[in-house]
Amino acid sequence: MKRYSVFAVAREALRDHMGWERAWASPEPKKRYDVIIIGAGGHGLATAYYLGKNFGITNVAVLEKGWLGGGNTGRNTTIIRSNYLQDPSAAIYEKSRSLYETLSQDINYNIMYSPRGVIMLAQTEHEVRGYKRTAQANALQGVTTEFISPQRVKEIVPIINLDGPRYPVLGGLWQARAGTARHDAVAWGYARACSAMGMDIIQKCEVTGIRRDGDKVTGVTTNRGDIDCDKLGIVVAGHSGHLADMAGFRLPIESVALQALVSEPIKPCMDCVVMANTVHGYMSQSDKGEMVIGGGTDGYNNYTQRGSFHHIEETVRALVETFPMVARLKMLRQWGGIVDVTGDRSPILSKTPVEGIFINAGWGTGGFKAIPGSGWGFAELMAKGHSPLCDEFGLDRFYQGRFIDESVAAGVAH
Repeated sequence: MKRYSVFAVAREALRDHMGWERAWASPEPKKRYDVIIIGAGGHGLATAYYLGKNFGITNVAVLEKGWLGGGNTGRNTTIIRSNYLQDPSAAIYEKSRSLYETLSQDINYNIMYSPRGVIMLAQTEHEVRGYKRTAQANALQGVTTEFISPQRVKEIVPIINLDGPRYPVLGGLWQARAGTARHDAVAWGYARACSAMGMDIIQKCEVTGIRRDGDKVTGVTTNRGDIDCDKLGIVVAGHSGHLADMAGFRLPIESVALQALVSEPIKPCMDCVVMANTVHGYMSQSDKGEMVIGGGTDGYNNYTQRGSFHHIEETVRALVETFPMVARLKMLRQWGGIVDVTGDRSPILSKTPVEGIFINAGWGTGGFKAIPGSGWGFAELMAKGHSPLCDEFGLDRFYQGRFIDESVAAGVAH
């Protein structure tokens, strides 16, 4: 793999850019791999990358039924933060945030990481108490956050209206090193790095069955033939329950759509991410000037990837009071993604009842921010059978009553 650099750009400019290599290869699947990862989204590709980088396991195939990064990785609103209340959550999200900071250098691909900061608005007395508690917990966890005053919120976000008639801004939880990154670039960068290590990224390869010998996995059946493996990682977000059913076990997961939209491009007016959890909306501004707007999940189980009128109304109505300028904008486009939600709103990174099968699922609406940390921990779990980052996120917590309750602690899980 040729390294990307300013010198490479200059060299290619002199020869009409005819010397660029393909970012990753498109091989035919082999008959057997040591490890198969189902799902070429951010989490699956990160898992494959850290299997190779940290453990030297490179006989790996990443299978994708569609195109690389075409699921939730390419449909999210790119928020990166680690200001979670519970210790296991803070650990994996902070690991991820710290990996994001140097990821462009690590994989030699510009992911456009922007540590612009995230504010979670406190608009009720309950939220004030909750966020002050979270700030204290973060201090113990080594995560740098602070609770700031309404005046400080206004300094950071001049376009905000502090005196809303229903929900005035009473303060906010501020994480200065949180931010955003380019979602497609994260997937493309990991794919390029995996391909350079000799791994096979196989698109348009749908898994139609999982083969077992008793209680041990032996391989998968795909629309491109049978492929054998020793270990299998299922990393397919909203389709996790479907793949688990193929393997012969069930997951405590519901699949629902999460929608988002962007406005027409406007001049720079907001250089951080603002989350208003009381009214269930959040907003940031992209590099192109679009206001990126999102809200909560649909109120019913579904697998749609389209937008809907009621979501536009509910989300924008919630934000207009806090950001009156939103009322004057036109919507440019809207979309949805299928998210996998657990009862405690925390992920599953676990072994399964079938020997050799591992599951990475349940990230709900907060998957993008966790991609590097998830891949790091899940790769360690698959390679060694144990990972400190993953131990608390096992399937056994649901029948042991050992929940990691981020639904109440976070208010909203973006």
